[in-house]
Amino acid sequence: MVKNRQEIRRSSVETEKELRVGIVGADSKPGWAKVSHVPAVIGLPGVKLAAVTTRNEQRAREAAEAFGGDRWFSDPFAMIRDDQVHLATIAVKVPAHYELVLAALDAGKAVYCEAPLGRTVAEVEEMVSAVGSLHTDIGLERRLNPIVRHAVQLIRSGNIGRPLNARIVSTAPGIGRPELLSTLDYLNKTSSGANLLTISAGHTLDIVEMVLGPTVEVDARTEILWRSIKLTDTDNKSLRETPDHFDVLGKTRSGGILTAHISGGLVQRTLASASKSVGQKGWLSLSGGHPYGFQAGDLKLTSSAPFEEPEEATDHHRRTRTSQCPPYRGGKPRRPTRRAPASLLNYRPI
Repeated sequence: MVKNRQEIRRSSVETEKELRVGIVGADSKPGWAKVSHVPAVIGLPGVKLAAVTTRNEQRAREAAEAFGGDRWFSDPFAMIRDDQVHLATIAVKVPAHYELVLAALDAGKAVYCEAPLGRTVAEVEEMVSAVGSLHTDIGLERRLNPIVRHAVQLIRSGNIGRPLNARIVSTAPGIGRPELLSTLDYLNKTSSGANLLTISAGHTLDIVEMVLGPTVEVDARTEILWRSIKLTDTDNKSLRETPDHFDVLGKTRSGGILTAHISGGLVQRTLASASKSVGQKGWLSLSGGHPYGFQAGDLKLTSSAPFEEPEEATDHHRRTRTSQCPPYRGGKPRRPTRRAPASLLNYRPI
């Protein structure tokens, strides 16, 4: 069928408006990209999965076929340079972020990078300096959760008054437990940049600042409580180099006091992550029960002030209810099949 000029022109305009995403680390096997980024990209109107890449050529080809990607690459830098890719999503382990993010920025691409952004402050500062006017985002998507945004609205409405104090408890045995699969041993090593402090604490404190505002004073204590780690699939031992316990005492810009207790450790019968904020007129609480603490899973909002649960949150719960992670058994729990996809379109500077 031959299209006339008007149809060709309309098709060209639609293509130009389409955001074409390339995912570094997309694999047909379970991983961050498969269970998080790919469903979000596919589910967003105006967004197209343009390309996928993973180091193994066969698996890259399989991923493109499984996810409906237009193209596949075994070289991530080749995908990043591809003119058909507008936004590069970096969904690989932290040590690879630095080179990939800088390459994407050098190619003039918008960048969505998983958190934590880099292994060191120096790496992060160099990436920040390379951003220029490009659109960028870090995977701290929990602040976009409908329940978290509703908690922010409750605070701003003044219905609980000025926040006076907040107590946060976040348990994350999915990261800091004394027994892990050997494939997760990198979480014990400082060189990986991925651990309880940079992941669980980062996501938790990001939510705290989203709800209560910037923290202006901080005292903190970290500790390694489980130094010898059993690798369950090899029966070997590993030495933990990174904290599995983190306590924070802080003060917000509005004058409120917060305490945060973030820990790994053994799986409890009932997983609990909770944040309760007390104000001059009332209180609100956020709670969850995921092995990764506040990083994943559904959240519940309760408050002394009356409120209606946002419809968006109800829809989110309905979508993810049947895909919640099974009980943690020493491996990597499966995350919900959707993250807050708005994070792909609500850029903020790295």
